Amino acid sequence: MSLTAFSSSAPLTDLVFGASLFFPPLFKAVLLGFFFWLLIHPLIRGWIYSGDVWHPTLMDLSLFVLCVAGALWLLSLG
Repeated sequence: MSLTAFSSSAPLTDLVFGASLFFPPLFKAVLLGFFFWLLIHPLIRGWIYSGDVWHPTLMDLSLFVLCVAGALWLLSLG
């Protein structure tokens, strides 16, 4: 009788494989969108925080939502 922690029929292995296979696209989009936001935010930080366009927090949040939407669109392409 062989007792191994990582046998191919173990439920934990199926759970880990299933989680990596079926990771919800929304979580992928949020992570990728956050990365896009980290790239774009420093470039337009002065414009955002000047307050000329909108409230800085709302502008920051809307930029993040646009980045997540763009990332979801990119993930849906392929």
